[in-house]
Amino acid sequence: MAPSLYGPIIVWPHSCMARPAPPAPPPSLWPLPSLRPPGSSCPVINSTAAMAAPCHPPTRFHRVHGTNVRLDASRTRATRVESFGNALCFSHEPLEPGQLFLVEIDEKERGWCGHLRVGLTALDPQSLGSVPEYSLPDLVAMGDTWVFAITRSHNRVSVDGQEEPTPAPAPLWEPELRIEGVRIPRDKLVGRSRPGRYSHLLDELYRTNVLPPTALRSRIGVLYAPRPDGTADMHIVINGEDMGPSARSLPTARPLYAVVDVFASTKSVHVIQVEYGFPSLQTLCRLVIQKHIVHRLAIDGLDLPPMLKHFCQHE
Repeated sequence: MAPSLYGPIIVWPHSCMARPAPPAPPPSLWPLPSLRPPGSSCPVINSTAAMAAPCHPPTRFHRVHGTNVRLDASRTRATRVESFGNALCFSHEPLEPGQLFLVEIDEKERGWCGHLRVGLTALDPQSLGSVPEYSLPDLVAMGDTWVFAITRSHNRVSVDGQEEPTPAPAPLWEPELRIEGVRIPRDKLVGRSRPGRYSHLLDELYRTNVLPPTALRSRIGVLYAPRPDGTADMHIVINGEDMGPSARSLPTARPLYAVVDVFASTKSVHVIQVEYGFPSLQTLCRLVIQKHIVHRLAIDGLDLPPMLKHFCQHE
């Protein structure tokens, strides 16, 4: 065995590599198929537990948006170019069960009162005659829409519609976020500071979610989790922490689009592509590297491929 940055390297004998593959499990042990809305390309899930690692397509913004919004060429960055309203954005496709639409706050603008708003709507953006000026109250007043200003409180509801007490949060050092059987690696859900002398201290503030929820570079997402009665709960996630159900009894029989209102002091956001089930190899490499360094500036001195260095420092 030879030591390395990633731990001991084990060289397997050739005879180990030549072993035949194990036989396939019997049909009784095969995973169940998964839930999905009509037209989805992913396999269908019959059980909530099977939503642990679904295949979700990349997310981006819809071509239909508010008049003050400018999207980049990839439609993954939305910037409000003037005033404080008319900045409604939607997901390009309806979300699938357990699919998180996640954005990071890129830019703030002083002088306005209010912050980012997110939620879900059963209204097809393409069918809107004109995009409302505000998500609250305009879009919500059109019906079948659930949108909330981003806070850590006043967004939890119980079955009877009353505000629900704050539940005991899952430890933020756990590697996965779990919501109603949905399993998402937490690493990409948490905001990160720009690389710098004190980035390791700032990163800890994002990781423990003690900064204001709409702080610069915070990551905020929305998803819906199906329930046994055929409806769904909407959950808002802030820097890897589930804020609990924000709305209940959403109609899963209808397509549900994510809503992002780039409102007031929030000027620009971009979409973060989320990993499901098991982390990617890049993410696993980053987690190992982070255990051996104090802060991200030290990555410059490591003998690593440039693309992996950039991923570890900036993404």
